[in-house]
Amino acid sequence: MPKRTRFTTWRPLATAATAALLATLLTPAAAQAAPSGSEPAYSYEDAIREAVWVDTGLDGDRDGKTDRVAVDIVRPRETARQGRKIPVIMDASPYYSCCGRGNESQKKTYDAQGRVAQMPLYYDNYFVPRGYAVVGVDLAGTNRSDGCVDVGGRSDIQSAKAVVDWLNGRAKAYTTRTGATRAQAGWTNGRTGMIGKSWDGTIANGVAATGVKGLKTIVPISAISSWYDYYFQQGAPLYDSGPEWLSDYVDSPDARAKCAAVQQKLVDGAPRTGDRTPLWSERDYVKAARKIRASVFLVHGMQDLNVRMKHVGPWWDALAKNGVERKIWLSQTGHVDPFDFRRGAWVETLHRWFDHELMGIDNGIDREPMADIERAPGQWDTSRVWPPSGTRTATLRPDRGTQAGVGTLGLHRGHGTASFTDDPKLSETDWAAQIDKPTPEKAGFVTRPLTRDLRLSGSSEVTVTATPSTPTAHLSAVLVDLGPATIRDYADAGEGITTLTERTCWGASTPADSSCFKETRAKTADVDYTVVSRGWADLGNHASDHKGSPLTPGKRYTITLDLAATDHVVPKGHRLALIVAGTDQGLIDPPADKPRLTLDLSRTSARVPFAGGAAAFPRATTGAATATPDATFLDGVREPRTIHRVPEGIQ
Repeated sequence: MPKRTRFTTWRPLATAATAALLATLLTPAAAQAAPSGSEPAYSYEDAIREAVWVDTGLDGDRDGKTDRVAVDIVRPRETARQGRKIPVIMDASPYYSCCGRGNESQKKTYDAQGRVAQMPLYYDNYFVPRGYAVVGVDLAGTNRSDGCVDVGGRSDIQSAKAVVDWLNGRAKAYTTRTGATRAQAGWTNGRTGMIGKSWDGTIANGVAATGVKGLKTIVPISAISSWYDYYFQQGAPLYDSGPEWLSDYVDSPDARAKCAAVQQKLVDGAPRTGDRTPLWSERDYVKAARKIRASVFLVHGMQDLNVRMKHVGPWWDALAKNGVERKIWLSQTGHVDPFDFRRGAWVETLHRWFDHELMGIDNGIDREPMADIERAPGQWDTSRVWPPSGTRTATLRPDRGTQAGVGTLGLHRGHGTASFTDDPKLSETDWAAQIDKPTPEKAGFVTRPLTRDLRLSGSSEVTVTATPSTPTAHLSAVLVDLGPATIRDYADAGEGITTLTERTCWGASTPADSSCFKETRAKTADVDYTVVSRGWADLGNHASDHKGSPLTPGKRYTITLDLAATDHVVPKGHRLALIVAGTDQGLIDPPADKPRLTLDLSRTSARVPFAGGAAAFPRATTGAATATPDATFLDGVREPRTIHRVPEGIQ
């Protein structure tokens, strides 16, 4: 498949003809002016609202009939009258009836004829008047669709892919769930953009990874790129249940009655051992990135402890390797939509993105910086590319310090050992709070105060050589910025935002579907340290990422932990810390035992990417520096909460 190395400018035939006509009527100067963007020229109140059921070609619920998924459509009536074909913005979701969408948990509502009256979120209110159709797809097994939810597998992805195929004339649809009257998509040019947060964005990733024709762009927000990494990391379980719980959570009553076989398949295929099975391979979109034809505008919170930043690094790298055109926003929030942390800039940017990718308007967004990164609440930097050019990894090495239990972090190979005992009641916040004190549950290593700012950008990894005292052991590795800062309080219930009572409006409204949404502001915390990046592993996976094995107490093992991608500036005067410990309470489940682990410091290291190259670290850690603070208890955000097992938010 040819790779996209540049954005393309595409203009539909009708638009080109209109432009030619205008050129004969306007002055030469006016005729030469390029359109800056789509305008709200069409009536939202009079828009066509309809439902079709697209045949997926699958029989997930085993009732002897192929499954049909419900597709609710809102599109301008004027373009239909004119015979103009228009592009589609699509959000495929399991949440339209069970749980709701957005900060206000909106659900689909219907009129007496079964047509969608309220489409959740603002996409239809804003984009339909601008000449787009907005389509909401109920995943198989949810709301008004047939079939079964299989949590990122073939049924989930085919639910949405079949709709893209129908929009491009390659699949069948019907005007009712069980009838034989065919529905045609003659009103669209087939150019489709998928968008969605969490599970919805995950479906966009998965559909893009099929290489389906007609899908021109995706905008995955806080989305999963590999379902294994949602439930495990290198064998360490992140939740105490598997995908069968999640499937049951969103299944419609009809699906629950029919989908026992699918549920059992999820149980059998996802053992709690953390082994990588064929079920997980089917749900790994990263490995299929070579098939992607669509551009990608990715948004994620760097403190997202639900769909964690582990889903960004490998996915972003695979997109780059395969020449996919891409853009990224990284915020300080947790699992939060950009509409709720940077509303005005987000709507404007998304509008320009869809105009460029779906309408072919040359508005310059392809020539702007690739990355927007939140440095402090509401304060954003840009990078021309991400990670920035010249970023290289430096190998940092832990060593014993002058005080037992309080180590150093530098460039020279360490000596001796450091030990800790797993305490499942403690978390990264407990470890960081006492980084300058010897405590039995962690091994901590700290640089001297920096003499200049140091920017981490990308994914790190920590190689640990450890001797366990028990047959099972879990490991956590955490990078921490030690120094005062005001950050978004991602551990709060709002994960970095506070919802206000005032509303602002984004598009047109009807009595059944308002475009006005509650405003938010940043929820901040003053802290003495900030956790920058995290990674976990089961030491039993030392020989393989695919299968774990029991440990021999007293035997030495080496394993490399993948830390999540990030982009963080450690300011001058702050210190950078590496913490190695056992169970990170609330973020991974504990092992069967409570091991004591002894680290061989000469064979333990961290590879960390620094903007400015590997030399950035020695430059920032040499020269005159302020004195190292006395040992004290450091304040941070509250300990991580046990996140409910739903890739949307705290339900």
